[in-house]
Amino acid sequence: MPISYLTRIVEFSAAHRVRRADWTPERNAAEFGKAAAEHEHHYQVRVTVRGSLEADRKGVVNLGELDRVLREEITARLDGKVINDAVPEFADGRRLATGEALAVYVWERIAPRLPPAVTLHAVRVQEGPHIYSEYFGEP
Repeated sequence: MPISYLTRIVEFSAAHRVRRADWTPERNAAEFGKAAAEHEHHYQVRVTVRGSLEADRKGVVNLGELDRVLREEITARLDGKVINDAVPEFADGRRLATGEALAVYVWERIAPRLPPAVTLHAVRVQEGPHIYSEYFGEP
């Protein structure tokens, strides 16, 4: 059977801040610049899945099922929110709320929810027109 890849894109707007709780505001500003203060992005998240093309299926994955997972795990959790407040993993003192860390977080939420014959290939989190992060599931 041929193997194919399918990418689904979701978008949301959310605010975040990148700072360490154990540092002073001055040190955070020096290290992270403007990102240390709460600011908003219009995010675009691309989730690419991999699977075999079987004659009795329309494609790699049921799009309705994938859309439901993306809605529950990404847009419902993050759209219109402050990521640091909405997601415990990104609270001050935990993971820094960078695009790279957000890509890993999305992977961790999506991968276990995919059907057995489908695997997650890549997650791309785009914060703006000139910057994005990708994660391919490496440890």
